[in-house]
Amino acid sequence: MTEAQLKDLLQAYKAGQVDLDTVMGHLKTLKEEDLGFAKVDHHRALRNGFPEVIFGQGKTKEQVAAIASRLAAAGSTVLVTRTTREAYQEVAARLPAAEFNELARTIVVAAGEIKPTGGRVAVLSAGTADLPVAEEAAVTAAVMGNEVERIYDVGVAGIHRLLGRVELVRRADVVIVVAGMEGALASVVAGLVDRPVIAVPTSIGYGASFGGLAALLTMLNSCAAGIGVVNIDNGFGAAALATAITRLKKV
Repeated sequence: MTEAQLKDLLQAYKAGQVDLDTVMGHLKTLKEEDLGFAKVDHHRALRNGFPEVIFGQGKTKEQVAAIASRLAAAGSTVLVTRTTREAYQEVAARLPAAEFNELARTIVVAAGEIKPTGGRVAVLSAGTADLPVAEEAAVTAAVMGNEVERIYDVGVAGIHRLLGRVELVRRADVVIVVAGMEGALASVVAGLVDRPVIAVPTSIGYGASFGGLAALLTMLNSCAAGIGVVNIDNGFGAAALATAITRLKKV
């Protein structure tokens, strides 16, 4: 339950539209709900501005669907990351409104209209191989209420592709840069814009990239100012950070 939904519930109670038992039934699930294999945190949206997100990797399809069902029943938007088509089919059997993005490996079940942050996030990918991580970031940023601009395959090997889109990038409030190999794109972008840049190293690359470690170290050691770096392949984390920044526009 979101803060807005809680306020609506209390107003409905004051107006005599719902009884006390209904209110108490919702309040009982505000903090957590024990499913045995998981404790669903229904209080997350009130604390952090967005409901608990389900990390699908390592969970069975039945576990993913069970958690998703309980979040949806509490009125929360459902976001599952690192998931599979099999898990999606299990979720969709219970929640027909579920949407699956195969490239991003995400499932989304929106609880009504997504409340906009008023922010604009640009998601850049260096190459096509980086798209799964970039799409995870784009889907997450969108479901968290941001306007998202996707600018893909603009890596430094063909720098003209980026330079032709700089004005588009500059219109964003936050820029997420997703790159593997040596990870140089984040430094280049940060040298061209006056916006926060969130760098996401990916595990794409030949042997000496060490599964994304080379890109991570490049981004951490960047001489360009205004870069924050998240963990390897963490498109979700980049989008969550970007949203924390765009929400400041309303403060």
